[in-house]
Amino acid sequence: MSYRKVNYEDVEQVSDAKHFLSEPLGCRQVGVTFSRCPPGWNSEPHDHVDDEHEEVYVLVSGAAEVQIDQESVPVEEGDAVWIAPEATRQIRNGEEESAFVLISAPEFDSSGSSGDAWDITGVNG
Repeated sequence: MSYRKVNYEDVEQVSDAKHFLSEPLGCRQVGVTFSRCPPGWNSEPHDHVDDEHEEVYVLVSGAAEVQIDQESVPVEEGDAVWIAPEATRQIRNGEEESAFVLISAPEFDSSGSSGDAWDITGVNG
């Protein structure tokens, strides 16, 4: 099959906000998480130094802020934020619900060597 489809509501929720979609979708090189953030919710601060994963946070509804290192980055519906592996990041939700799609992937190998398969364990936080 050349595609797979899953609805985040059909995937078991992890913590109080996240649904890891990579495994149900059968992803091999990208992590995908849907995060419906309740009012006042904050993710755990974390980085991806050890696994060298860059991330993109796409806000699909609501408004929130993403703390990246020492900078507070306000995000509105439709905004996408790229975050380097070494940066500490944390979602900080405001007084209303927001929803993010979080995408992570290992560093791109431009040499053409495929290496080992990437172990997808979900996005922290």
